[in-house]
Amino acid sequence: MDLRAELARIVTGDVLDDAQTREQYSHDTSIFERTPSVVVYPKNAGDVEAVVRYVHEAKSKGENVSITARSAGTDMSGGPLTDSIALVFTKYMNAIGEVRGDSAVAEPGVYYRDFEKATLAHDGLILPSYPASRELCALGGMISNNSGGELTLKYGKTNRYVRELDVVLSDGSRATLRPLSMKELDAKESENTFEGEVYRRLHALIEKNVDKIEAARPTVTKNSAGYALWNVMDKQRGTFDLTQLIVGSQGTLAFITKAKLGLVRTKAHRAMLVVFISDLRVLPEIVGRVLKFSPESFESYDDQTFKLAVRFIPQIIGHLGLIKMIGLGFAFIPEMWMTLTGGVPKLILMAEFAEDTGEEARGKADAAQSALQDLALKTKIATNEMQTAKYWTIRRESFSLLRKTLHGLHTAPFIDDIVVHPADYPEFLPELNVLLGQYHLLYTIAGHAGDGNFHIIPLMDLSKPENRKAILELQPKVFELVAKYRGSIDGEHNDGIIRTPYLPIMFGQDVCDLFAEVKRIFDPLGILNPGKKVGGTIADIERSMITR
Repeated sequence: MDLRAELARIVTGDVLDDAQTREQYSHDTSIFERTPSVVVYPKNAGDVEAVVRYVHEAKSKGENVSITARSAGTDMSGGPLTDSIALVFTKYMNAIGEVRGDSAVAEPGVYYRDFEKATLAHDGLILPSYPASRELCALGGMISNNSGGELTLKYGKTNRYVRELDVVLSDGSRATLRPLSMKELDAKESENTFEGEVYRRLHALIEKNVDKIEAARPTVTKNSAGYALWNVMDKQRGTFDLTQLIVGSQGTLAFITKAKLGLVRTKAHRAMLVVFISDLRVLPEIVGRVLKFSPESFESYDDQTFKLAVRFIPQIIGHLGLIKMIGLGFAFIPEMWMTLTGGVPKLILMAEFAEDTGEEARGKADAAQSALQDLALKTKIATNEMQTAKYWTIRRESFSLLRKTLHGLHTAPFIDDIVVHPADYPEFLPELNVLLGQYHLLYTIAGHAGDGNFHIIPLMDLSKPENRKAILELQPKVFELVAKYRGSIDGEHNDGIIRTPYLPIMFGQDVCDLFAEVKRIFDPLGILNPGKKVGGTIADIERSMITR
């Protein structure tokens, strides 16, 4: 069968299977590699429908074929990788629709940077759940991973802003998903359609297992692990909302073709408290004190990231305009001096306060700074754009810096997205350090200190079998430690290839069996991004891991 020719016959978009194109989409930013057999660039929802229908029919006849959606490819879990059909949205399905009131409509291939320009032009509104990869990521990935980032502490994750989704279901039918009243749910369940069957079966599953599902609800502020069954039915509001299940499902239940997203207007004035820490044992106390002043964001990065940023200042600010580049270069002079004199702290914390006036923002930053005085820390207040920009540039560019500048070492995100309650820092962090110390890794730490969300990125030579073995040994140990403290193994990067096999550590097998039933309800033939969220194995990790 000539799969490329078959697909080209039924879509208006492009269908390619040349070696260069397939290689281009064989990677994301994870430790994995899978080469698609063919790449489809759909032009519209009709193309998505046609491809899904084709794959559904082919799989019904016993053919080994599946389909995986992809937007910008910034995923760190292997989520958009496949050895079958890759459906790439960024080329054509990147339209921004109407921005009205406090919401906007857009297609999944829209880059967040373009979406934000459009919404900012509409009375200063933004989608506040953007991740650190805000200049590179696209909306489809943000929704599919339930992304969060620096503003999540105050504004929450992407699921809070999804109002409505146009999707293609696994039989190729289209549906518009939004919160339904119980009366509307009854009407939907009476339909003699695949969508109606999905509603009937999922509603029954949730009602039958309501206590088990509620007990599984993560208690940390960020989670993208598993299927968010606990968010579907809101008995207080009397709603049943399938968008809350599609968000974070990594394209395993349905493919998004259009989204209506809520927007917010953030405060206009900011002041940043920067805290330089040389002894990590004081971190829990700092976080507890600063959080009392309600920062808009509370971020961190470590000494390894700091040193890399100073070393590669031209590269990380080179994309700015000349005036900004010169200004930011001068702003980095104190950091260069720190590096030269050996005064680099172990961890840098950035607590940014946003208010209606500059005086109010500065007042909160000053108060938080005063609350730390007895801890004998080095702190500073950054109030102008250039002072804060250098810290945000390092934080947002940290992962990109690692990927692009360290030759011979590969960024290895496999314990990169753990979340615990900040109150558990005093017990959790020492135990985590003992575990990491057993493997003598070179790694960087960045993340969201206020949310208890740590991004630990080891730097490894993956061509060495002993390093690949270390990944498989260390990963479950870290996840078991996170589970001990009632945390999440996956705050915002999602499960993908890397974490799917370990979901029972966090949720237990009974809840994972519910996840498997959800997958069967939405995708009985298993054609939508198989092996992610459900059904993934450690053998999948081993076979797909980069070895060069």
